[in-house]
Amino acid sequence: SAAAERFGDEQPDVQVTVGVSGTGGGFERFCRGETDLSNASRPIKDEEAQLCADAGIEYVEFQVVNDALTVVVNPENDWIDCITTEQLATIWGPDSKVDNWNEVDPSFPDEELSLFGPGTDSGTFDYFTGEINGEEGASRSDYAASEDDNTIVTGVSGEKGGLGYFGFSYFEENQDTLKALEVDGGEGCVAPSVETAQDGTYTPLARPLFIYAKKKSFARPEVEAFVQFALDNHAEIAEAAQYVPLTDEQAEKALSDFEAAVEEAGA
Repeated sequence: SAAAERFGDEQPDVQVTVGVSGTGGGFERFCRGETDLSNASRPIKDEEAQLCADAGIEYVEFQVVNDALTVVVNPENDWIDCITTEQLATIWGPDSKVDNWNEVDPSFPDEELSLFGPGTDSGTFDYFTGEINGEEGASRSDYAASEDDNTIVTGVSGEKGGLGYFGFSYFEENQDTLKALEVDGGEGCVAPSVETAQDGTYTPLARPLFIYAKKKSFARPEVEAFVQFALDNHAEIAEAAQYVPLTDEQAEKALSDFEAAVEEAGA
């Protein structure tokens, strides 16, 4: 929507309709031929690609931004600086009853664990649960859920034993009132940052975000113009949408894939 808003400022005669249905719902509509473009916070799944193939829809994938899901605690928390993916699964697993920090690690204090996170409609929720709990949507439900990241910030910063997660840029905006944890995915502790999100070392919580475009739609000048605009202005759009921009190499690949798709469509 950040791209659509900026494009609308420059091209007021072109109407860009933005619908919100989550990545999975977006692919369903895209593969039914209802949309020209589909934003996605994960790559298309095999069964979704098959739906598109069955409908005769050929598409091209562009990476448009990066993100680093950031695990945050209260700044008064002085007992943990790095959390393992196993500890995150212990806390957030669908059957977890952990409600005290000393249940996560016996060396941690007897401090109530207060959990805050995105709601179940969020792509952030899908990605986090998929990477940490092994299945998208698999999560304990007894936490303070909100689609508004401000609520998560307020919750974690107001509880000494608070813990939550959201996109990296939101932490950057609120780092005075929160502490970000390093994450150990098996290769040692890595802090979330622009650099670690871009180079993929912040595993498993760094993620690429995509636009999927129907190849035939590039024959329409307004679709071509919109994708061209999104790629040309990827850094500004990433900042406005609170994501991590592409590397130069990632941006060049997206642009060359776009030019090839436009040429193929005969636009």
